[in-house]
Amino acid sequence: MTEEIEPQEYGVTPALFLEWRTPRFGDQNPTKIQSQVWEWLVHSKLSGYQSTQKLNGPSAFDAGATWSFDRFGQSVTELPDGRIIYIAGEHEDYYDPDFYIYNDVVVVNPDDSVEFYCYSKDEFPPTDFHSATLLGNKIIIIGNLGYYEERNQSNTQIYLLNLDNFKIEKVNSSGNSPGWIHGHRAVLSADRKFITVTKGKIDLGQEFSLRENIDDWQLDLQDWHWQRLTERNWARWEIKRRDRKHNHLWDLRQALWSLEVKWEEHYQQDLKNLEKELGYRPDVNLIKDIYSFGFPCEQLPQDEDEYNVFRIKIDGVTVRFVEERYSVQATVEGELPDEKIVELQNRTLSKISLLENTICDLEVY
Repeated sequence: MTEEIEPQEYGVTPALFLEWRTPRFGDQNPTKIQSQVWEWLVHSKLSGYQSTQKLNGPSAFDAGATWSFDRFGQSVTELPDGRIIYIAGEHEDYYDPDFYIYNDVVVVNPDDSVEFYCYSKDEFPPTDFHSATLLGNKIIIIGNLGYYEERNQSNTQIYLLNLDNFKIEKVNSSGNSPGWIHGHRAVLSADRKFITVTKGKIDLGQEFSLRENIDDWQLDLQDWHWQRLTERNWARWEIKRRDRKHNHLWDLRQALWSLEVKWEEHYQQDLKNLEKELGYRPDVNLIKDIYSFGFPCEQLPQDEDEYNVFRIKIDGVTVRFVEERYSVQATVEGELPDEKIVELQNRTLSKISLLENTICDLEVY
């Protein structure tokens, strides 16, 4: 797939683009759709903005989101016969006019032809960051982030996609489920009777940040019954600004990086922006010691794929800090004395409050 694929190769004209630029729901289960515009976009993988610019389409601010196959949180399943099944996913972030969470299934055949299956929201809600597990002629779709107003914190979303007719069926499960989970890992057992779900994040409701799933959950595929396999009573907490505005830790780290690579112009601009946001000119070097404490601890190497995750080791126990936009979440992956945990909490709270130049709050899970 490449952005150099021109719309004319698929017979796409500005008028045809205008007709098919908008995402749409199906009215059957499924509704099979043929669209030269969408097929071009599958192969070119252009963003909504890029395709609009190329064909002089209307602004998404005026006409709504533009259909795109450049998606996050989309599952990809390759079948033994060579077909590739793409399920749903989202395009852009919530603040972008082209933001959209899809509820479609796209099939790319071995000859590069494309099939589109659309569904009503009742049959299959907009879904992203789910897992897709192939089992015979079905794909088991577990989890969803979805639009905030459509989440159900008391349930774990499960759907079955039938690969014979592309009908989607909702599954009602029982037992102790992980709740409204997304971004997780789903592994089919060797006997193909269970799926084990690990990692990911869980939505607990409006009053809470998305919370990391630290336990293992098993779904019985015979009766759709959930079982909780672990109950890790790890110490966990998070720190937020009291005014509930976003923090600036990422911006501070970016400024530090500009300083260290001697990008003076970028560094000065970063400092100027931070001073405007924070109300003072910060010493960006202070963030290097944000997870250093008054007792021996080992700073562990950072994983390149986890840009916002920082780990230290204390008495053989790993403590993990995850810097999100609105919070810093901490997890002690084992047992430490209460007094050390309290010191970790208090020192981190103090340092973040100092860097943010405002009062921050500590919430213990």
